Amino acid sequence: MTAPPDDCLARNEWICGEYLSTRRHILLDAVGQHLELTAVSVLIGLAVALPLAVAARRWGWAAGPVLAVTTILYTIPSLAMFSLLLPVYGLSATLVVAGLVLYSLTLLVRNILAGLRAVPEETRQAARGMGYGPIRLLLTVELPLALPAAMAGLRIATVSAVSLVTVGAIVGFGGLGNLIYAGMNTYFKAQVLTASVLCVVIAVVADLLLLLVQRLITPWTRAVRG
Repeated sequence: MTAPPDDCLARNEWICGEYLSTRRHILLDAVGQHLELTAVSVLIGLAVALPLAVAARRWGWAAGPVLAVTTILYTIPSLAMFSLLLPVYGLSATLVVAGLVLYSLTLLVRNILAGLRAVPEETRQAARGMGYGPIRLLLTVELPLALPAAMAGLRIATVSAVSLVTVGAIVGFGGLGNLIYAGMNTYFKAQVLTASVLCVVIAVVADLLLLLVQRLITPWTRAVRG
């Protein structure tokens, strides 16, 4: 009988410090791509969702169609979504970003719109009585008061994007998903577990950071709870 190898990589163990030390640059590249895809898609999604939510709030007839379309987009399976976008964007990182933006819209639009609708009408009337025009009213009254709901949607959309980025591995742009996909094909235990844990860590850290930002920019919510 031959003695078992001393190297945990050779033994193909799930937890292996040797993997971290020898594949550090690969992990860092994958984490960097994962963060970039997540951040870009969420920011673009926010830039698209905000005017949609404002339009839906301003013109009540638009709320139904906007919410219906964004909800339908969210129900499309991720593989089908990427396949539908493939003729437009090809095998590129833009394909993954476009898919994630579409998925984020329902979460962001719905929460921003809910926040805008929750602004008391007497507050709007008071602002108008002080000479606030529509733009000033939106920027200085409505949007600040809608921030708690909007930030809740942003947190959910961000965590969801961190998860969905991994599906981009099917086109070669999945961040840590690339490592998970390759590791599963070769049954490389340490790679699968390490990349999966890093995805969870990114999601948790992103959510905590956004929660901290929410608490910093909405101090009045803490005063109300207190």
